[in-house]
Amino acid sequence: MDIEKIIAGYTEKAIENSKINPELYGKYEVKRGLRDISGKGVLAGLTNISKIVSYITRDNDVIPCEGRLLYRGICIEDIVNGFISDNRFGFEEVCFLLLFGYLPNEQEYNRIRDVLAEYTVLPSGFVRDTIMNAPSCDMMNALAKSVLTLYSYDDRADDISIPNVIRQSLQLIARFPLLAVYSYQAYMHYYHKKSLFIHAPQKEMSIAENILHMLRPDSSYTSAEAQILDLALVLHAEHGGGNNSTFTTHVVTSSGTDTYSAVAASLASLKGPRHGGANIKVVQMFEDIKANVKDWNDDEEIYAYLERILNKEAFDKSGLIYGIGHAVYSLSDPRAVIFKGYVEKLAGEKGMEDEYMLYSKVEKLAPAAISNVRKMYKGVSANVDFYSGFVYKMLNLPVELFTPLFAVARIAGWSAHRVEEIISAGKIIRPAYKSVLQQREYVKMKDRQV
Repeated sequence: MDIEKIIAGYTEKAIENSKINPELYGKYEVKRGLRDISGKGVLAGLTNISKIVSYITRDNDVIPCEGRLLYRGICIEDIVNGFISDNRFGFEEVCFLLLFGYLPNEQEYNRIRDVLAEYTVLPSGFVRDTIMNAPSCDMMNALAKSVLTLYSYDDRADDISIPNVIRQSLQLIARFPLLAVYSYQAYMHYYHKKSLFIHAPQKEMSIAENILHMLRPDSSYTSAEAQILDLALVLHAEHGGGNNSTFTTHVVTSSGTDTYSAVAASLASLKGPRHGGANIKVVQMFEDIKANVKDWNDDEEIYAYLERILNKEAFDKSGLIYGIGHAVYSLSDPRAVIFKGYVEKLAGEKGMEDEYMLYSKVEKLAPAAISNVRKMYKGVSANVDFYSGFVYKMLNLPVELFTPLFAVARIAGWSAHRVEEIISAGKIIRPAYKSVLQQREYVKMKDRQV
């Protein structure tokens, strides 16, 4: 029996019967992607956790403005400037801020670091029995498998009281770096026959430092490398309740399920190239640009190639310039603005100034190319994914870990939103879908057409 041939024979019917006439979305005023034509999202909930500002309203007119991002009401620029000026790491502080709603004092900051350090350990035999057993070639799937398996090691896995959910959240924040890095090491060993390195995390290190320590065979890293990785975690930690994976957290949490199931669902969302996988596409796109643009200083040649990408004639033929444009921001993504200054500094240290200049030129030229090729209802600018992949590349981080590193950061935001959903919402999220297929009569088997 040729099962694939049988399936292929029915696939055309499946496609035909799954198509929705695009005109019906307009007829029934359906907000596709839960966004209206102006790009504004449909209001689906309320949150205290973060705020995204991309426009101001003046005399009933919506006016785009430079993007702003606030964690618990505090501008992300001020948070970053705060820990950078103190010459310390910021991700642990941001985890505290997002989960508990206020900035920790020095004693609270040290205490939360101690708690996370105590939780930076996996159950006995977990690495051998779960991570090393049937390793995956996709690190996001490996991460999801590990998270679901941790359910079995938790005596209070189904307890959704707030103290227990916060305990689970802090454990997952601390364990995610281990799950991601060890899954990658297992993958490289079993799929690529590389030597296996399993470095135990060090309690005195920050989360960013431990990632580099566990990942690199010699455990070496510079303070500058650890600081920019920490910054990347801070900038990716949270981005409002409306992004796909965080909305998934709200939807799944509203059903009353356990923490591990909710987080696994959010990981599945983040894995998609339209969401967390975008920075990988940016790096791949730039490899293609570098291979096809002869003079990286020639704006006209770069612009022409960008138009080819938009016209589905180059790169992956998707018509997308990855890392440019955002569902919310138009004039600027504040995360990209913050990142850019540190990226330039790191590029200088790594001797990659030429490649950084190419990124800068594409950032400048892409919006004009997009405006020329397409009719845009809003402006476009570089988003955080535009530079994050380049940073990870300069840090010699493997591309397989780009999206898992996003998850290592975003678990902080997911956890805060899960707590908020349990406390404040109390109702299952169930949006409406309208059936557009007319009722049909049941036909007996003997009367059906062959």
